[in-house]
Amino acid sequence: MEQLTSQTLGRLEPIRGLSGKRLDELAAFCRPEHYPLGIDPFRVAPAQGQLVYLLNGELKINLPDGGMRLMVGGCDLANWPLGYKSAPPAEGKAITDIDLVRIDADVLDLMMTWDELSSASELALAKPEDAAVWRTMSGAFSVHALTAGGLGELPPAHLQGLLRRFERVKTKRGQVMVREGDEGDYYYLIESGRCEVLRSIGGSDVLLAELKAGAAFGEEALVSNAKRNATVRMKTDGVVLRLAKPDFIELLRTPLLHGIARAEAERRVALGKAVWLDVRYAVEFASDGLPGAINIPLNEIRTVFDLLDRKREYIVYCQSGRRSSTAAFLLAQHGFNAFWLEGGLAGRGGH
Repeated sequence: MEQLTSQTLGRLEPIRGLSGKRLDELAAFCRPEHYPLGIDPFRVAPAQGQLVYLLNGELKINLPDGGMRLMVGGCDLANWPLGYKSAPPAEGKAITDIDLVRIDADVLDLMMTWDELSSASELALAKPEDAAVWRTMSGAFSVHALTAGGLGELPPAHLQGLLRRFERVKTKRGQVMVREGDEGDYYYLIESGRCEVLRSIGGSDVLLAELKAGAAFGEEALVSNAKRNATVRMKTDGVVLRLAKPDFIELLRTPLLHGIARAEAERRVALGKAVWLDVRYAVEFASDGLPGAINIPLNEIRTVFDLLDRKREYIVYCQSGRRSSTAAFLLAQHGFNAFWLEGGLAGRGGH
């Protein structure tokens, strides 16, 4: 196999949930690997932090519990990463010549998160009220930049104080707003223009998403006190609204975002005080969703605010905690009592 196509990636789970453009970008980045009969691909290159898919051929894998499974490229089970529905393989052996593709799990999770958020911002822009204009002490702000960022639902007094702290900045095409690896300093809302989200992999920049007017970015590093996980660069001239980290923490993160440990979350669900909310794709949920959980993918969260019960307490989870913390933040901004499961499902010792 000389080249990987978006059509091939489009049958793999949960990758197939990406937009067509993201699939094309991922296909250009991924390089298929060929192994001849008798070779153990996991001995040649351990699969640490990677999702490994069998594209063609037959592969025998030995599982950590002593079990064995024969995988056939192209079958339904092979559309999932090897070991995804059981446990990561301890070793394997090619029964025929095989083709594999490896995808960095963290990169894929980032790509899915950015892709879903950019899709969500497009949905937000479809609302009629997005044509209105908010007047504040610092000038005229398009309301789509506020509602897409979830700020329009905050109490008026709180919102007024928050808006006074936003700074309106004109930007130029090619200007870097956020640089991968830097400390988080601002939270951004795009009033006009477009941004591209990039991640450096192997010395090359991989496009994760494009953000339009109304989208927000920069909150993840501020929420988790982590370094920036991607670079955001202006694709066109535009205008952004930025909120400094101290103001973000005081007015948004501290009052709105609340994490919860697994044991306490399970206790609250068992007592009927809370309900699980899985924000992964439906195919991920079908694989290992928690009993009794509601499944609403992150990109659909904004469309179901009116359908969710505001009297219920929601404990939001995903695989790593990245998508769930974002979803919990959005829910809290819109008045819901939401917690995010610290560490995600991966934190319980799963895949």
